[in-house]
Amino acid sequence: MEAVLLGNEAIGRGLVEGGCQVMTAYPGTPSSEILPAVLRFGREPGSAGVYAEWSANEKVAFEVALAASWSGLRAAVAMKQVGLNVAADALTSAAYAGTSGGFVVISADDPGPHSSQTEQDSRLFALFAKVPVLDPATPREAKAMASAAFELSETFGLPVMLRPTVRVCHGRQNVPLEPLRPLARRAHFRREERWVATPARRYRDHLRLGETLEQVQAHFARSPWNTFPAARGPFTLGIIAGGTCSATVEEVIAEAGLAEAVPVAKVGTPYPLPVEPLMEFVGRCERVLVLEEPDAVIELQLPDRRRVAGRLDGTVPPAGELTPDVVFDVVRRQLRELGVADLPPAHDKALDELVGALALPPRPPRLCPGCGHRSAFYAIRRGTRQAILPGDIGCYTLGANLRAVDTVLDMGASISMAAGFYHAHRLAGDERPIVAAIGDSTFVHAGLPALANAVHTGARFVLVILDNRVTAMTGFQPTVESSQLADGSPGVAVSLEALVRGCGVRWLRVVDPYEIGEMIALVKEAQEYTRRPDGGVAVIIARRPCVLHRRDSVTPVPVEVDEACDGCRYCLVAFECPALVMNPTTGRVEIDRRICVDCGECVDACYKGLIVPAATGSA
Repeated sequence: MEAVLLGNEAIGRGLVEGGCQVMTAYPGTPSSEILPAVLRFGREPGSAGVYAEWSANEKVAFEVALAASWSGLRAAVAMKQVGLNVAADALTSAAYAGTSGGFVVISADDPGPHSSQTEQDSRLFALFAKVPVLDPATPREAKAMASAAFELSETFGLPVMLRPTVRVCHGRQNVPLEPLRPLARRAHFRREERWVATPARRYRDHLRLGETLEQVQAHFARSPWNTFPAARGPFTLGIIAGGTCSATVEEVIAEAGLAEAVPVAKVGTPYPLPVEPLMEFVGRCERVLVLEEPDAVIELQLPDRRRVAGRLDGTVPPAGELTPDVVFDVVRRQLRELGVADLPPAHDKALDELVGALALPPRPPRLCPGCGHRSAFYAIRRGTRQAILPGDIGCYTLGANLRAVDTVLDMGASISMAAGFYHAHRLAGDERPIVAAIGDSTFVHAGLPALANAVHTGARFVLVILDNRVTAMTGFQPTVESSQLADGSPGVAVSLEALVRGCGVRWLRVVDPYEIGEMIALVKEAQEYTRRPDGGVAVIIARRPCVLHRRDSVTPVPVEVDEACDGCRYCLVAFECPALVMNPTTGRVEIDRRICVDCGECVDACYKGLIVPAATGSA
């Protein structure tokens, strides 16, 4: 039996087929669909049942799943590549301690990047942490690897990383569905010395880990995830490719009719790299091109690179996704330089010129029509002058378009940096206001320690927690405020207000950001509090459900643009709602009724009072 599955769904299916009993994750594109798939397939007949949770952050998720592994169950944790940074402490220690039940760490990479603040390579992280890696080329292979990773983990007693990239995660392919065979396992934690991280023990564990990785390397040399060309050569050009690059370059070579002349060695186990068969392949070629993304993990592990070209010598672009056109151009240059073939350019020059002549306007991402964050940012701008505005990771990063976000670094950094800006400017006697913004899920993820630290150190700034009641950007996963868990069962809702007060904050207000006038007044009042002798950090929770998740949260207020509109564009720039558009023929702003949600918020966006509630029946 087969089914067409999204790559992340295929991974989820592979985990369930492999006997996964505990699954944890923190949502982050491109990994977010894995946990829901595990829940879905875990309900099918034949499954032993799966406990799954959306954890508060990646470190928590990692440790919950690892505890299940130490209890003898098969467990998995999923995150995106920057989330692996948050789980780094747990990952490196877990490699030393080892595992009991199979433990799979899924870190979905985002070459490009398409939706991340960095395009870091999780394979390099695994090399640093000394954790074996499987690198799938297709959704079908990702499913097979997800299941096999449990066996690999239990064979060698190590965490195993599965590293899909965005094209595997979000590609679709027909995938075979194997019967579910539940493992007859019950959790039973056994006390062992290796579970306790003491320095003397960890030294011995490190020595043992090195020996185990040598065994894994020998195992990978025989692994079906790697293919080494059987033809003896010699060859003018050979290619070593990992992950999705292997599927891409094999298509490029086949379409050029050069499959016999240019052999491709496919690497599905980039760490520890099966060096011996790869170097034997290198020895049969005049030059070897290494294709991998986003960094040079395979290339770095080759002990002799005199015949090797890749990222390290600039043959392959140093950053960005290796899309088919990029791979084609790189291979084409190598073939021409070596005299193997002279392929025509991939781009149609006439078509490129035609597209360029269209002069299409750039369309940057924007907050959705009716988003409460837009109103909150508009109020922040109206309620401050010359303020420093640290921002954070999430939908609200788009506050930068509204000139309401000055910095974005990582999860939770808005609060830490607000404190840093305060202390730095205080040294110079500069009392410039500081207003930080962070989302509700991000606040729990990484903002709590930062807020406690800011209060403790006497920092003074305004913090706006943008609470849309859900993790919106990654697919509406529940937060700790929700009364439901990942599988829909009841959960205990945690109060943001209680968390904020627990950090020592004395000034706290809650406001609906649709009440723009009220929020502007609160922003000004909060700034006054930060300047009082007894002041400190002031927190405003701007609470309104995400309009995409809860359309019923909007009470319809249809609006219209008065004919006196002179097209000054203030509302387009200052409020930036996609439903406000300029008609180039009339020179007036209009309402795009196809996407307008009738939130009525743009009434406050025209300082001339020309966006008004619609007359009955006119909308």
